[in-house]
Amino acid sequence: MVGLSELQAITAGAAGGDCLPVLLGQLPVSWTVLAQQVSNQDLWGQVVRSWNHFVSTGQIWALLIGIAVGYAFRGLTRY
Repeated sequence: MVGLSELQAITAGAAGGDCLPVLLGQLPVSWTVLAQQVSNQDLWGQVVRSWNHFVSTGQIWALLIGIAVGYAFRGLTRY
């Protein structure tokens, strides 16, 4: 935990621009978070499944209608 005196030192250091090293020294580092293993490495398959879901649920039509309405609104409000 960061104590009150350490917090004051961090905020006082912020005026001098050297607070980043102090902050980095106080952060708990868990290397297991930085080195996680990916269980499903089929990235392209995930993209295809997401696209197919996007199309099958009809969200593609909402996107196209939104783009058309936004473009028309921009044309009406632009000088």
